[in-house]
Amino acid sequence: MKTMKGPGILLAQFAGDTAPYNSLKGMAKWAAGYGYKGIQIPTWDGRLFDLKKAATSKAYCDEVKGICAEAGVEITELSTHLQGQLVAVNPVYDAQFDAFAAPEVRGNPKARTKWAIDQVKMGARACRNLGLDCMVTFSGAFAWPFTYPFPQRPPGLIETAFDELAKRWGPIFDYCDEQGVDVGFELHPSEDLFDGVTFEMLLERVKNHPRCGINYDPSHFVLQCLDYVEFIDFYHDRIFAFHVKDAEFNPTGKQGVYSGYQSWVKRAGRFRSLGDGQVDFGAIFSKLAEYDYDRWAVLEWECALKHPEDGAREGAEFIKAHIIRVTEKAFDDFADAGTDQKANRKLLGI
Repeated sequence: MKTMKGPGILLAQFAGDTAPYNSLKGMAKWAAGYGYKGIQIPTWDGRLFDLKKAATSKAYCDEVKGICAEAGVEITELSTHLQGQLVAVNPVYDAQFDAFAAPEVRGNPKARTKWAIDQVKMGARACRNLGLDCMVTFSGAFAWPFTYPFPQRPPGLIETAFDELAKRWGPIFDYCDEQGVDVGFELHPSEDLFDGVTFEMLLERVKNHPRCGINYDPSHFVLQCLDYVEFIDFYHDRIFAFHVKDAEFNPTGKQGVYSGYQSWVKRAGRFRSLGDGQVDFGAIFSKLAEYDYDRWAVLEWECALKHPEDGAREGAEFIKAHIIRVTEKAFDDFADAGTDQKANRKLLGI
């Protein structure tokens, strides 16, 4: 049995324009001060990380690792969520998602797609230069606007969407394999990969590629009323990363899953700071320990109510308290009778 690593923290939701949130050095020390052992770096945030330089310069990556080591943390994974989002974009979202892309490719979907694919590949090279074996990301979405269709979907629409998704991600997986890097998709509403079935739809099309995996985040499953513990039974061999994020779902006589276009505070389903929501993390950490998950447990903090500093401080202790140091022996070893095959046969009367 194996023990997972942690606590780690994704820096994306905490980065800002003032110290210590505007530099990797400042944020590494900030995270360590709360007791975090690892940081997950958002590769799109130039205040913290230069993705292009990391993909081409081992010396720069050594410098980054040195900054982290000096603060007392290590890098858990690189995040390419925003770039992965742009690998596949339905035209209805063109204007909104253009803001995630470099200025020179905005307004040009073909150029933006190429840029996004190059960015994800740079993420894989940067992982290799940093000595990391996993990158977390989004899949992007062609089919999401048709999730709950009226009028009914034209025959073959979803199949075509996933065929194209596989056409774009398949070569990325091959490239990541050359770098020795796994890809963990955060299964997330608004992405084409948002649950187990949709993940399988892509996995089948890329011929069960060994680098195609999951960044397990139970919060998104709570909001879909999906059994997030049994999910681990189904997909444990494809869980490459773990976002520890809480959520709650409180439907009323007026709103349910879709929440009536309300703000996050007023939604029936909303994300919460660790321990304030409904996720059964005791069951999750136990199930992951059962399946020998030995990578990182990383806080992704999102909450419409609590201050982020309180969420970060409490999150470190929460994860630390839930990580199970697995046993090296059976609890009932003291009662071992030390029988042999001859004795076993005698006990069975054979």
